[in-house]
Amino acid sequence: MQTAARFNHETVLLDGEDFVDCAFQTCKMVYAGGELPTFNDCRFDDCDWKFDDAAARTLAQLKQVWNAGGKASVQAMIKEITGVAR
Repeated sequence: MQTAARFNHETVLLDGEDFVDCAFQTCKMVYAGGELPTFNDCRFDDCDWKFDDAAARTLAQLKQVWNAGGKASVQAMIKEITGVAR
């Protein structure tokens, strides 16, 4: 677990990590599709989010569904993720 850590201009591997009260400044946040990371009371400033491996394949599959005519299904998932569907 990372607690009260400060990350500045770093590549941060997220899979399976727990972050509490951390600050991320101009970092590249990388999730590869493993165990979900947790963020509690963290701050993000000007970070880029990158999805690798299984996570990237999942996004590629969603893009294929969208392009094959499944736009409504993908939009419904996005609404569920963002809480708009409630």
